[in-house]
Amino acid sequence: MELDGFELRLVPTGTDAGSDEVAVADPSAEAARIEAALEANPHAAALLVSVLRRTLDLDARTALELESLTYSTLLGGPEFAAWLFRRGPRPVPPLVADPVRLTRDGDVLHVTLNRPERRNAYGAQVRDALVDALAVALADPDVRVVLDGAGPCFCAGGDRDEFGTTPDPVTAHLIRTQAGAAWPLHQLAERVEVRLHGPCIGAGIELPAFAGRVVAAPGTTFRLPELGMGLIPGAGGTVSLPRRIGVARTAYLVLSGATLDLDTALAWGLVDARTGDDISS
Repeated sequence: MELDGFELRLVPTGTDAGSDEVAVADPSAEAARIEAALEANPHAAALLVSVLRRTLDLDARTALELESLTYSTLLGGPEFAAWLFRRGPRPVPPLVADPVRLTRDGDVLHVTLNRPERRNAYGAQVRDALVDALAVALADPDVRVVLDGAGPCFCAGGDRDEFGTTPDPVTAHLIRTQAGAAWPLHQLAERVEVRLHGPCIGAGIELPAFAGRVVAAPGTTFRLPELGMGLIPGAGGTVSLPRRIGVARTAYLVLSGATLDLDTALAWGLVDARTGDDISS
């Protein structure tokens, strides 16, 4: 199927698919599902394709700027407004003392997302505490980072109760580019190992994909649901995922909203190893 000059090729499972193809059980049914998603949120879909067509030609910092500008534009659009209306008003998440937990053993800094009651949602408190933790490693070139999450999953994505609370799109862009975790994770990539478990949604895989090594427990799954909110990935996913799995597979995950299993994530290179696999780091 062709999307504004961008071709997404779906082939049957069992086909020897290339990196620019996606193997699915029923290509016709999957194409119909994607068409329905395009019809529901055409602005977000068009801008997603525009960003993905450019991302690999840009350095990571510039690509993150492009993603953020596009995401911030969509925050002011009708599709996101419609999603907010459907969601309805939500209370602001309560403050907690330790949204991220740190321990250090020699040169290893162990960073744990610590809001299990919110499935470690990537809200403002977790984001700021994570960035502060990564700053420790940025300041010391000998430090290695191990990042994981407490509770039932590593991270279930952005905190939806905070969506729509930024005062304006300009402020949203500045926060995302100046205070987000994507850029420091990219800078530290070769010194970061992320350990995943449970449903990793949105930011829960967008951020780990920057790391030099990603390890996942059996049963871990992955999903990018942003298009259904009238948005595109905004935690760095249009930068990190294409550099691991290619543009076509990234586009498929966003446009379809499909849940990716661990075996496929390993085959694609989104994940480097299962927990317990004996591979060199």
